[in-house]
Amino acid sequence: MLEAYTERWALVTGASTGIGSEFAHLLASRGMHLVLTARRQALLEELAAELHTQHMTQTLVLPADLSEPGAAERLCDEISGREIELDLLVNNAGFGFVGEVDETDVERMQAMIQLNISALTDLTYRVMPGMFERGHGAIINVASVVGFQPVAYMPVYSASKAFVLHFSEALWAEVRDRGVTVMALCPGTTETEFFDVAGVPGWLKKHKAQSARAVVDEALRKLEKRRSFAVTGFWNYIRSLAPRFVTRRMVVTESMKYFRPQSRSQQDPGEAADDE
Repeated sequence: MLEAYTERWALVTGASTGIGSEFAHLLASRGMHLVLTARRQALLEELAAELHTQHMTQTLVLPADLSEPGAAERLCDEISGREIELDLLVNNAGFGFVGEVDETDVERMQAMIQLNISALTDLTYRVMPGMFERGHGAIINVASVVGFQPVAYMPVYSASKAFVLHFSEALWAEVRDRGVTVMALCPGTTETEFFDVAGVPGWLKKHKAQSARAVVDEALRKLEKRRSFAVTGFWNYIRSLAPRFVTRRMVVTESMKYFRPQSRSQQDPGEAADDE
């Protein structure tokens, strides 16, 4: 597990805003040095300056588009070349899409799979060996409460988060006796722009949401308890259990009521990125 935060290094992907940015703030407040990556360099530089002013921690900004094949390997090579040893990896980068089947851009879905699954898997396996050598470390893979069920109108996103959940839980079992904790973080509705941009405008006005800070606070508390997964928020946890008590058909058909996008005449379906 992560023995201490002070003077250790963490890599946070999708760090420019939202949950990633909150991870950066809280980890820096605990004395960690940070490698921050996302696509928008200006936001990363602004965040790095803020963290240095507030906490005097070291921050390395490495802009990257992890949806590009090979980007994760190049990022790890850059970090290794600077002789930085990572004791914490937060795989937060990812994006979602809500839309009808005939409005779905196939290439965009392939990019989602590359980012939400392939890049996350690549980084996890590249970072773990160093943690094994040092006998401690932690990895937080950001999944979602939708990873517990199929969701209509966002099939690729919900399936990708199911992968993250199962992948992380399986690794948790494998590596827990080697001093390393792998945890899937499964937030529910969170106060970000995700739903508005993804084609479900007004979602946050109709549903109770957690702040990104509350999500990250709970994530770190549960990481310290070496949990294999963390569903943040009591009611989100209760909802995550619901698929166990009803038929799979009911689960997915009910999801249609909540995620049906507006017609194209009202608003185009869109995408929402965790790293935006």
